Amino acid sequence: MQRLSLSKRLSILTVLFLVLPLLATCASGTTPAATNPPSQASQPTRSSDTSSPTEATDQEQPSTGDSSPASGGDMLITSPLRTPRLEFGIVSHLYYTDRERVMQLTQNADFDWVRQQVVWKDTEGPAGHFSWDELDPIVEVVNKYNRKLLISIVQSPSFYTDDGSNGLPADPASLGNFVETLAKRYGNQIAAYEIWNEQNLAHETGGHIELSDAGHYVEILAECYKRIKAITPEAYVVVGAPSSSGVTNPSIAIADQDYYRAMYSYKDGMIKNYFDVQAAHPGGSANPPETMWPDNPSNADGWNDHETFYFRHIENVRKIMEEYGLGDRQIWITEFGWATQNNTPGYEFGNQVSMEQQAEYITGAMELAYENYPWMGVMFLWNMNFAVLWGQTDPPQPLHEQASFSILNPDWSPRPSYLAVQSLIDRIKREQGVKK
Repeated sequence: MQRLSLSKRLSILTVLFLVLPLLATCASGTTPAATNPPSQASQPTRSSDTSSPTEATDQEQPSTGDSSPASGGDMLITSPLRTPRLEFGIVSHLYYTDRERVMQLTQNADFDWVRQQVVWKDTEGPAGHFSWDELDPIVEVVNKYNRKLLISIVQSPSFYTDDGSNGLPADPASLGNFVETLAKRYGNQIAAYEIWNEQNLAHETGGHIELSDAGHYVEILAECYKRIKAITPEAYVVVGAPSSSGVTNPSIAIADQDYYRAMYSYKDGMIKNYFDVQAAHPGGSANPPETMWPDNPSNADGWNDHETFYFRHIENVRKIMEEYGLGDRQIWITEFGWATQNNTPGYEFGNQVSMEQQAEYITGAMELAYENYPWMGVMFLWNMNFAVLWGQTDPPQPLHEQASFSILNPDWSPRPSYLAVQSLIDRIKREQGVKK
């Protein structure tokens, strides 16, 4: 069968997007005013409410091996959870925005998952006192639309760190207490917990990073795993994704491949007992997804002379996992995407990528994983609605790099990437037998 060109397919999909009744929410209502740029967490109003949110709609359960993880204090993993097939997710910002509109668009594109970052320091403080005013409705709305929720926990309250920063907590039990509180409050409405984000970067760990910090991270991960599984054994526990970086400098980062090896070798590989899934953040820069340095490098102008600039760097991560006997664990890509035109220093590579190329690269990466990576569980695209949020700041910043990755325009209309992804997800699910 002859395929239509991408431009023709996108033209047809644009018409469908505008006329489908389900998308009525995109044409009505007023655009909410953003209170803060999405890179900065807003401080919610404190609430003493302790009532439980509405229970989640039934969702497909993860598959396991011969036995399920046991409950209790010092459990060891007996069977890592796995998705039964490749699934797709989207990174969204659901704080202080029109959540219903975001979730309607998520449902229309048929993403299976939503990834929401939860800033710990804005949720707890003082110690043992929590604010649920924003998180409760976020959890509720994701489940209302029958999507699965992954939360990525970042930024400790300063009273839990040795240096007063917002890096990793000094005592693993403090984060253990927090995830236990979340698991008790939300139960199976949170389907997966990603423990930290890009923890090989200095700015994610208090401003300084050493290779030995990987061991401390593993101790935190183990504590969180035990607390979560004791309450919701069906929830995935996901190792935070190191940033794809070839740099080792205490004030900047630890090279990601060194960090993976440090995690996996700590205490004779104790990590194998305390996680289901390894998260990863492969790069892209302006490089097409099928390219890879050094054998098949991209012709992009810059950001193409090291493997960490490429989407296929995910293959290196997989090799390290197998080297350490972790081939039974899935990889989930919890962020991937391509920047477009922007004015943020350090992201100039996006100025080489048109909106149409962004659509081609994103769908190319999804097809590459679908056809070649049987160990891939979920792919979370970065991002849904950050262009909307940056378009509502004062003054508007539509060319912020986070906005350039979005698959929506600042006015909520779909970019070519939204329409292309929507079409591809539909095709793949039909091939998988999920849809008829």
